[in-house]
Formats: sequence, C-alpha cells, structure tokens
Amino acid sequence: MSVIDILTRVDSICKKYDKYDADKLNGANVAGDDPFARLYASVDADINECVEKAEAAKQEKNRATVVALNAEIRRTKAKLLEEDLPKLQRLALKKVKGLTKEELATRSDLVAALPDRIQLIPDGSSTATKKNGTWGASGSRTGGAIKFDTSDGNFDDEYFKGTDESNQFRREYEMRKMKQDEGLDVIGEGLETLKNMASDMNEELDRQVPLMDEMDEKVDRANTDLKNTNVRLRETVLQLRSSRNFCIDIILLCVILGIAAYLYNVLKK
Repeated sequence: MSVIDILTRVDSICKKYDKYDADKLNGANVAGDDPFARLYASVDADINECVEKAEAAKQEKNRATVVALNAEIRRTKAKLLEEDLPKLQRLALKKVKGLTKEELATRSDLVAALPDRIQLIPDGSSTATKKNGTWGASGSRTGGAIKFDTSDGNFDDEYFKGTDESNQFRREYEMRKMKQDEGLDVIGEGLETLKNMASDMNEELDRQVPLMDEMDEKVDRANTDLKNTNVRLRETVLQLRSSRNFCIDIILLCVILGIAAYLYNVLKK
C-alpha cells in the first residue's frame, strides 16, 4: 500500500468521524438538525470536565476539597450512565435522513465506547478495587482470587494512629460541624421567637375582631341617622323658604300701596 493510499484512507476516516468532534460542534454552534451530535458533544464535554476534576483532585491537598470534587464526579457519572447514555443509544438506532448504514454503525460504536470512558474516570471510590486487580469497575471479577488479611491480628498503637493530614481534616470537620450547630441553634431561636410573635398576633386579632364588628355596627347606625337627619333638614329648609317668600310678598305689597297713596296725595294737591 502506497503512501497516497494511506493518506486517502486516513482522510476518509477523519471525515467520517469529523461530525462527532465535540470541539468543532461547539465552535460551529450546532442548532437542532442532529440531536445525536448535539447530545454526544454534551456528553463528551461532561466526560472531559470530569477528567479535569479528577486530575485536580489528585493534585489537591485539602481533603475536604478532594471529597467535594469526587462527589461532583460521581454525580456527573451517574447522570451520564442513567440519563444521557440511554438517550444516545436510542438516537444512535434512529434512522436519520442523509446518513448511510456505515455512519449509523459508527454512531453505535461511539455510544458503545462511552461506558468504558465514564467508568475509567477515578472518583475516589473505585481506586482501591482497580489497584487490587481482582474486581473491575463494573463489579465483575477480572482475575485472581479474593485476597484476605493473614496477619496475626496483633496491631500496635501506630497502626491506628492517624496522620497529620487526617487529624487536620478531622479538626476542620469538627469546627465546621460546631459552626453549623451554632448557626442552627440561632435559627431555631429565631424561629421560636417568630412562632411566639405569630401566636401573640393571632390572639390580639381574636380580641380585636369583636371590637371591629361593634365599630362596624356603630358606623352603620351613624350612617342611617345621618341620612335621616339630612332628609329632615331638607324638609325644614323648604318650609323656611316658603314662609319667607310669603312675608316678602306682604312687605312688597305694603310698600307699593304706600307709594301709590303718596303719589295720589301729591297729585291731588
């Protein structure tokens, strides 16, 4: 096989797997045309992130930080194995327009390789079993018998003595636990105070309800009396107007008669 044939074969293989390159998919900002490619890129990114966290956990000296990183890795691995992989398997078997049988088979191969990649990520719980070489990550026996401790059982004080790192981690744990207990006590006291205040407010409201009802009745009676008073006042005003007009008419009539008598006397002379 010549060099040109080799380069041609390599180029064809690269083009076949190029659509599953997570970096290119993320850079191209794939929309919704290929759900499998989009989900595979997300899974690949999560796996790479878990690998980076595992490397950071190896170099981290703080035990609490290591435990937190391993917990995040385990949660991500569980999500990938229980949620994302079944979806990928279904999408890999789904026929898509424009894909050949070889590309569909390639998708199945990519999905089949994901569980091993996920299981190989160290998460702090399966390290000992991998070092033993007696049990695999999936729980199946891979070789050799189970090893038992054949010591005589006489352990000295040094065997159970903790290291400086473990003692420091225990002290940090106890300090944080004490702070959390103190915070919970303060919160409990505050909740008890709020409970008592709410109970007092409820009792005060129960005492105020009859007073409010009595006030409502008095206001209703006052409104009724005010309406009746307005009606009587209006009738009185009307009566005053009519009597006043009668008096004015009599006075004007007397004035006219007086003027007429005066003019008559003047003209008669």
